[in-house]
Amino acid sequence: MSVKVKIPSQLRAATNGEGELEVEGGTVGEALDAVFDQHDGLRERITQDGDLRRFVNVYVSGEDIRFQDGLETAVADGDEVTILPAVAGG
Repeated sequence: MSVKVKIPSQLRAATNGEGELEVEGGTVGEALDAVFDQHDGLRERITQDGDLRRFVNVYVSGEDIRFQDGLETAVADGDEVTILPAVAGG
């Protein structure tokens, strides 16, 4: 399945400025692995011990994968996966 992975501006330094990547994968985890194969510097910023870091949110077509099957959430051809790190400040 070909899916689009949206990279937020905070992480684009690790993707040479690319804001959107098209990769193959049947699940969110497979799609992210394909992104990491292209831009390994993202792996440590997004995952820890094989799971998402707690401050990183990932959405498939607008739905938070934490309320679905996590990294095992299925993706369909043409789906959009959005990575969104939490932002805090005051």
